[in-house]
Amino acid sequence: MSKKIEANSIKKTFPVTGMSCAACASSVGSTLKSTKGVQDADVNFATHTAWATFNPDEVSLEDLKTALQGVGYDAIIEEENVAEKQEEAQMAQFLKIKRSLIGSAILSIPVFIIGMFFMNWQVGHYISLPLSAIVLFYFGGHFFTGAWRQAKNGKANMDTLVALSTGIAFALSVFNTFYPEFWLQRGLEAHVYYEAAVVIITFISLGKYLEEKAKTNTSSALKKLIGLQPKTLIVLVNGKEEEIPINAVKEGFEILVKPGDKIPVDGKVVSGESYVNESMITGEPVPVQKIDGAKVFAGTINQKGSFTFKAEKVGGNTLLASIIERVKEAQGSKAPVQKLVDKIAGIFVPVVIGIAILTFVLWQIFGGDNALTQGMLSAITVLVIACPCALGLATPTAIMVGVGKGAENNMLIRDAESLEKAYKADAIILDKTGTITEGMPSVVNHQWFSENGNIKSILHQIESKSEHPLAEAVLNHLKSTELSAVQINAFESISGRGVKAKLADHNYFVGNNALMREQKIEVNDEVLILADEWESKGQTVIYFADENQILALIGIADKIKENAKLSIQQLRERGMEVYMLTGDAEKTARAVADAVGIEHVKAHLMPADKSDFVKELQSKGKVVAMVGDGINDSEALAQADVSIAMGKGSDIAIDVAKMTLIGSDLQNLPKAFHLSQLTIRGIRQNLFWAFIYNIIGIPLAAGLLYPFTGFLLNPMIAGAAMAFSSVSVVLNSLRLKSMKL
Repeated sequence: MSKKIEANSIKKTFPVTGMSCAACASSVGSTLKSTKGVQDADVNFATHTAWATFNPDEVSLEDLKTALQGVGYDAIIEEENVAEKQEEAQMAQFLKIKRSLIGSAILSIPVFIIGMFFMNWQVGHYISLPLSAIVLFYFGGHFFTGAWRQAKNGKANMDTLVALSTGIAFALSVFNTFYPEFWLQRGLEAHVYYEAAVVIITFISLGKYLEEKAKTNTSSALKKLIGLQPKTLIVLVNGKEEEIPINAVKEGFEILVKPGDKIPVDGKVVSGESYVNESMITGEPVPVQKIDGAKVFAGTINQKGSFTFKAEKVGGNTLLASIIERVKEAQGSKAPVQKLVDKIAGIFVPVVIGIAILTFVLWQIFGGDNALTQGMLSAITVLVIACPCALGLATPTAIMVGVGKGAENNMLIRDAESLEKAYKADAIILDKTGTITEGMPSVVNHQWFSENGNIKSILHQIESKSEHPLAEAVLNHLKSTELSAVQINAFESISGRGVKAKLADHNYFVGNNALMREQKIEVNDEVLILADEWESKGQTVIYFADENQILALIGIADKIKENAKLSIQQLRERGMEVYMLTGDAEKTARAVADAVGIEHVKAHLMPADKSDFVKELQSKGKVVAMVGDGINDSEALAQADVSIAMGKGSDIAIDVAKMTLIGSDLQNLPKAFHLSQLTIRGIRQNLFWAFIYNIIGIPLAAGLLYPFTGFLLNPMIAGAAMAFSSVSVVLNSLRLKSMKL
C-alpha cells in the first residue's frame, strides 16, 4: 500500500442495516475490506455500525453503500439525524420479523392440523400447498435469502439448514400432491410434508424474534448519557449574559451556572459558590462544595447556589464524553449468545448435507431394484430429521423460561448473554453507594448533652434554613419528634464549616469540629471520644452547640442495606472473589467493607478507574460481574462480562446493565447467579438432547438398519420425530419454572 494512500486516508463510522446474526457482521466486514480503496474495516454487531479507513480519491461512502447493497445489506451515510434513521431502520426490521412470526404462526395451524390428523385427505393437500408457500417464501423468505448470502460467501449457518430442509420438504410435497402415482406404482405412499416445513419456519422465527427484541434498546443508555449535557448554556460576554448552543462553546469561555442547572462542560470555578451533585462521577450521595478554584464536570447537577466557571475541556474532551465513548466501546465488544448456535450449525449443516448425499450414493450402489426411490426418500428423511428445530429452540426456550423466572423473583434480565456469562463469573465488583448502602445520607447516631426540651426544636429550625445537603438528613430524623415553635432572629452560613444562628440573645452553631474550635467552644473528652468512634465507622459528625457548650452530637452516614452481609457471604460461598470500588474516602470505604465482610477495597476512584480495574481483572483471566447503581458505574458496567444494576439506581446504569435487580434487596444477587446456573444447565441439556436425537436419528434415516432388519424410516415418522424432539426441548426448559432459587 502506497504512502500516498495512507496519507490521504480517512476513517468513517456509519450504521449498517439488515444484519441479523454474527455471520452477517462477518460478511459485512469482509465485503468492506475487499472493496477497492478500503485499507481496513470492522463491524460492531452490538450497535449495528461499521467503520472503514479508505482513500477518498479511490472510493466514496456511496460506493461502500453500493457494495453492501450488492450482498443484501444497506448503510446510512447521511451526516444529519443518523441516530434517528438508524433507530427507524432497526424498528422496521423488528416489526418485519414480528409480522413474519405472527403470519407464519396463524397459517401454520391449519396446515399442522391437516398434516397430523387428516394426512390422507387429498383435498387437504391442495389447501396446505398455498398456505405453506406463503409461510415459506413470504413470511420465511429471509431464511432463503440469508442462506443464499451465506452460500455466496462460502459459509453456512442456521438459515442454510432451515432453507434446505424446508425447501426440499416443500418441493417433494408439491411433487407428491400432483403426481402421487409415481410412488403408488412403486408400492409406496405419496406422503406430503407441508406441516414439517411450516412448523420449522414458525419455531425458528420465534428464536429470531426474541433475538431481535433484545437488540432494539442497545443505544438507549448512550442516548441518556448524551442527554445529560444541556443543549444550551449561558456565557458571560463583557459582563452580560448570553445564551449560546453547547456546540458553540470554546475553551476559556466564562459560563454562568444557576440553581438546578446541569454543568455543560468541564472547567474551574472563578467566582461564586454552591454545592454540586457529582454522584454520576464519584457515586458519593453528598453534594460537593464548589468555591473559587474547584473543578466542575459536565453532566453534574448544581444545587441551590450560583457560580461562574471557566471552560477548560469542551466537546469530546469532557469527562462525560469520555464516559460515553468508553461505554460505546465496551458495549460493542459483546457477542450474542446465538453466535454459539451459529457456530455449531456452521459445522452441523455441511455434515448433514454430506450425509444426505452419501446416503443417496450408497443406496444407488447397494440398493437393488428400488435404489432410486428409497435412496431419494432416505436422503430427504436425513434432511428432515436433521432439521435444526430442536437446536434452534434449545437456547431461546430456556432463556424465555429463565427470564420469566427472574421476573417472578424481582430480576429483570435483558438478554441471554448475561445469563450465560453469570454462570461463569468468578469475581464480582460491588459499588458502595446505593448498592451495599442505601444511597442517601441519614442520621445513624445521635447523643444529646442538654436537658433543655427546646434544643431539638432549635436545631430543626436552624437546619430548615441551611442549604447544606446534610441538613436534609437531620430534618428527616427530627420529623417524628414533637417540636415547638421557635423564632430565629438571624442566620449566617460559614463556608466550609457550618452555620450560625441567633435565637433571642443566644448564638447557636451547627457544623464540624473546626467551627467549634474557631468559636472557642469547649469540646470535652466524652464528646471527642464519641466523635472519634463514629468517624472511625465512616460517619460524618455534626456538632450542635451554643456559645458555651456542646448540646448534641449527630452521626450521619449512608446506611448499610439489611441483607448486604448475608448476600456477600453467599457470593463468597459460591467461590467468587468480592471487591468493593467507590469514589468515597478510604476511611468510610474501609468501615463499610469491614461491616459486610469484604476484604478487597479500592477508594477515591473515578469512573474510568473502575472500568480499568474491571479490565485488569479480565486480563488475569477472571470473568467479572459488576454491580452498580449510578452513572459513575456505567463505564465499568459496560466493560464487565456480567453487568447488574440496582433497580432504584440511575436510568443509565439500568440501561447499560444486562440485569436489573428490582428494588434494593441484595438477596436477589446470589439468586441471579443461581438462576444463571440453572438456565445454562437447561440449555446444555437441550443441546445434548438435540444432538443425541440427531446422532441416533440420522443413521436410522439413512437406512443403517435396513440390511439387517428391513427397517427403513419413513419421512413422515422423521417429521413426527423432529416435532417430538422440539417438544422434549420445550418441556425440559419448562422444568426450570418449578425449581427454587
